[in-house]
Amino acid sequence: MSKAIGIIPARLHSTRFPKKILHLIEGKPMVVQVYERAKKANLLEDVIIAIDSTETELALKPFKVKTVMTSDKHISGTDRIQEATQEIEVDIIVNIQGDEPMLDPELIDNLVDELSDTHIELVTVAGMKLDAKNLNDTNTVKVLLDRDGFAVNFRREPVEAEAGGYYHHMGIYAYKKATLERFVKLEVSENEKELKLEQYRALDNNIPIKVILTEKVFKGIDTMDDLKQFKAE
Repeated sequence: MSKAIGIIPARLHSTRFPKKILHLIEGKPMVVQVYERAKKANLLEDVIIAIDSTETELALKPFKVKTVMTSDKHISGTDRIQEATQEIEVDIIVNIQGDEPMLDPELIDNLVDELSDTHIELVTVAGMKLDAKNLNDTNTVKVLLDRDGFAVNFRREPVEAEAGGYYHHMGIYAYKKATLERFVKLEVSENEKELKLEQYRALDNNIPIKVILTEKVFKGIDTMDDLKQFKAE
């Protein structure tokens, strides 16, 4: 049985919603809500929050969550995860976003289970339903799939010829550890730069991305408007 762990990259100074990971939801920081949900996954042996500041460390201390301090210089959460796991003996690493307090633990198990296939290196999740609002929202990433369920491309802005085939991409990934280590050593690709989507670094370097489809769509809280909508639901 492969050993799998979940890592929640927790950068403090997010741009659109400063310090959102520490924003209290029902008395607990948002990232703690995510951590507690992730701990309910059956196939994870451990869950760790990869932090980058003493402020975060102090804020999380009362909640008895497991943390590891990482550099505050990382450009992406993927780099932070690689640092957090480089000394850990593990087969599968699940990248869990710290701004998704409605995370479904079952999806984590589905990701880990998918990587039991030796031909799959990287897997993510997409929602089957994509309404007109989210289709045209540049904060909602769309994914187009081939007939075998692998990502063909990712978009922020829809392309008319593809619009009928998009699914609602959710920012949770699982990697084989060797794939993650390979990924972070690759140069940023031109598509990644242009479209501001890190997934293209994998696609542009021939790392296929398998996509699991689900009816359960959970959207990350990127802005204050997202938070208001979350509280209203």
